[in-house]
Amino acid sequence: MNRAWEQALQGWGRTSPNPMVGAVLVKSGKIVAQGYHHYCGTDHAEVDAIKKAGAKSRGATLYVTLEPCGHLGRTPACTQAIVKAGIKKVIVGAIDPNRLNNGKSLKFLKRHGVEVEQGLLADELTRLNEAFNFWITTGLPFVTAKTAQTIDGKIAALDGSSKWITSTHARDYAHRLRFGFDAIMVGINTVLKDDPQLKTLPAKRIKKVILDTHGKTPPDARLFEGVIPEDVFVFTHKPIVKKIKARMIKAPLYNGKIDLKWVLKFLGESKTTSVLIEGGAAVVGEALQRNLVNKMMIYMAPKIMGEGLQSVRGLKSKTLNEMVYLKDMIFDKINEDILIQGYPHVYRHH
Repeated sequence: MNRAWEQALQGWGRTSPNPMVGAVLVKSGKIVAQGYHHYCGTDHAEVDAIKKAGAKSRGATLYVTLEPCGHLGRTPACTQAIVKAGIKKVIVGAIDPNRLNNGKSLKFLKRHGVEVEQGLLADELTRLNEAFNFWITTGLPFVTAKTAQTIDGKIAALDGSSKWITSTHARDYAHRLRFGFDAIMVGINTVLKDDPQLKTLPAKRIKKVILDTHGKTPPDARLFEGVIPEDVFVFTHKPIVKKIKARMIKAPLYNGKIDLKWVLKFLGESKTTSVLIEGGAAVVGEALQRNLVNKMMIYMAPKIMGEGLQSVRGLKSKTLNEMVYLKDMIFDKINEDILIQGYPHVYRHH
């Protein structure tokens, strides 16, 4: 199953709005074929492995990271292919939360004489597709908020200078992690002040989302370089007169700013399964305040600034019990910087 997990990861950043899945076929104690879901619309992992194995599939055991699909979608049902190939046993990691499957596929396989085991590395393999799982069950994209800050939580000096808090190693790492997302979101202040390109490493088509209440997005912003207009979403309450290479979407306001929950619902309906909020502090604060952040990604440089601009603004915790706590923490050292990842646990009630 660990080998199937490794196979699944080869589809990282490429399979959306489908999940990442890996499969391994074993016969007489030897691996006869392995496969993974390469891109949305291509063969699923099970079929990829079965095609590679050919006649060796008959009587083999299939290890697969996610419950095989049992419905006709962009590709035929994998359960049919498994039965047809003569596979005798299927060992499944995680159950598919998609209501079209959700355990139904396993019952189908059992009815057709296939032995089924479920639950091997289930927790780890469920988390592998945390974005897909959240989107398929809620209709909203899985939101990760990222900050790059000093140890005392500052993202810029008093004069506004912020380049660079973290090292080139950390910035390169952050650009590579962007590859795993469907969309990058920034506020208009980040666009005007930092003029980011919002590119991934390696390069891929990614949606760029700008929250622009008063329609200030400049047509020559670097984020428009080499993009297809349909990949850029500018959510605004005031129409932009200047012609820009983007989809202009009139959005409602919430407390005088673009309604972030409305934006996320719109993106979810556009099959955006994951969003990375890259800035600025007000957007991250608003998302946390409204309990819209599923995961935090905090790059921390070994520096102390003292007075400066905070990494999160607008989040109001009246008491210690109202703070946002991070759980299931992961720590990575990137050169001299530290990347902290965790899942917000909020005691506040709205």
